Order: sequence, then C-alpha cells, then structure tokens
Amino acid sequence: MPGEGERRCSLSDDMNYDMYAGMTQKREIRRVTANLPADLLEEACHVSGAGVTETLKQGLSLIKRGAALTKASRLRGRLKLDVDLRVSRERPRR
Repeated sequence: MPGEGERRCSLSDDMNYDMYAGMTQKREIRRVTANLPADLLEEACHVSGAGVTETLKQGLSLIKRGAALTKASRLRGRLKLDVDLRVSRERPRR
C-alpha cells in the first residue's frame, strides 16, 4: 500500500507515456535518395494504403520494433520481475 504522497503507477500508465512521448518531440528530418525495386515499393504502398514517405516510415518503424523484440527476447529467463497482475491488468473506465 503506498504511503502518503506516494503514487502507485500501473503498467498501463507507463505504456501510455511511452506511446505519446515521441509525438511531442521535434524530430530532425533527413532527405534521402534510395534505389528501390519499383515493384516492391508499389506493393508496399498498396498494402499500407499510404504514400511512399508514410510507407517507408512504417517499414523503418517495423525494423526498429523487431530489433527491440529481439533484444527483449534475449533477456528471457534472466530478469526477476515482481509484477502484480491484478494491477497490471487494470483498464481505465470510459
């Protein structure tokens, strides 16, 4: 039980912070030139339903997420976590 002045954070609080943290930061934009297979780019744009820039941004984000997943999976069995499942499963009321 948290003492006076302490606040207990749930896992969902941390996820919400992480999800929105990158949206408020200004990012440096780099203009790049790349030679890409036309059919691959066309198919990717068709599948994503977005233009070239958005499709490439989605692809780069997937690569970044994949690397983070690989890094996290290497930690499997090496971390001792003390997680209160009831608290971590809390959902905010709508």
